[in-house]
Amino acid sequence: MSGDFVPGLAGVVAAKSAIGWINGLEGILRYRGIGIEELAEHSSFEEVSYLLLMGRLPTRDELSAFDAQLKAYRAVPDGITAILQNLPKDGHPMVALQSAVAALGTFYQQMDVTDRDGNQAAALRLIASMPTIVAAFDRIRKGQTVLAPDSDLNHAANFLYMLTGERPDEKVTRLIDVCLVLHAEHGFNASTFTGRVVGSTMANPYSTIAGAVGSLSGPLHGGANERVLHMLRDVGSADAVAPFLETMISTKQKIMGLGHRVYRVKDPRATVLQTMAADLFSSHGSTPLYDIAHTLESEAAKRLGAKGIYPNVDFYSGLVYEKLGIEVDLYTPLFAISRVAGWTAHWLEQLEDNRIYRPTQHYVGSTDSSYVDIAQR
Repeated sequence: MSGDFVPGLAGVVAAKSAIGWINGLEGILRYRGIGIEELAEHSSFEEVSYLLLMGRLPTRDELSAFDAQLKAYRAVPDGITAILQNLPKDGHPMVALQSAVAALGTFYQQMDVTDRDGNQAAALRLIASMPTIVAAFDRIRKGQTVLAPDSDLNHAANFLYMLTGERPDEKVTRLIDVCLVLHAEHGFNASTFTGRVVGSTMANPYSTIAGAVGSLSGPLHGGANERVLHMLRDVGSADAVAPFLETMISTKQKIMGLGHRVYRVKDPRATVLQTMAADLFSSHGSTPLYDIAHTLESEAAKRLGAKGIYPNVDFYSGLVYEKLGIEVDLYTPLFAISRVAGWTAHWLEQLEDNRIYRPTQHYVGSTDSSYVDIAQR
């Protein structure tokens, strides 16, 4: 066994998985072997969730039954709504989401994770109910009435309806649906690994996914899309991009939305999202921030492309969400609403041949200290 210290576990193989595959050198992302571009063009979040959980694409009847199950699980207990109502209104929605997801475990006590049917139901409940939780907290903090799910709407449209009280048009619904597809799975990222670590202890599914939500909330992970938007606003105009970029590079500061721990070319998800963003801005009106982002991508390619630093999916997702009127601090919860499909698939996979994670450490502290009585300190 190697005793080499690898910061951040970069490149360390921690498990075998058949769920998501990434080739960072060529910009390839596949769910269960199917390219993300194909899924973004032809599939839906419901179908992708089935694919991730079950390992294959569903038949028409299987998808219909799966969709009906998701719709049946959308509503949350009144006790969850009461918890959300008693949280500080200025708290971050990711903290509210993590609290509510953990609390679901008291209403649906799936403590025996050897129960395969119970695990499957928990996975579907988590996928179905997280949009309800996020929308409910946003409306509560704004003093608005919490809306019940609409079973006539698909997953993406229902979330937007519960959030705004209005049924979105077909183009907006499809755009959010694609965003959910693009964010649903991405290998052993920090939050997925967190979920697998928690799940490896045979913790209940709600505690497991609450751990993943907490991991996603960090600014170096899911919180990056919020910081991209703040950064673009700070730049101010396309003319200010070049000096901004020069300052960031010379002072060795991180440019949010550029670069990725895996990809050394442009993130394939960013390519899909950029195309759809341009179409949205063409039909619903553009935003100056898109011009800034486009200029920043172009200038960064000249300066940083040789180092393998290109836009990741966070670079354009915030622009899309802003255009749709979604609050900035809901961007990461929206990420979680999508990634829960991947998290639950990995949790189920972890349990198939489970072994608790127990890495070692490289100890750097003292090995020869003695206790000193408190009177002599």
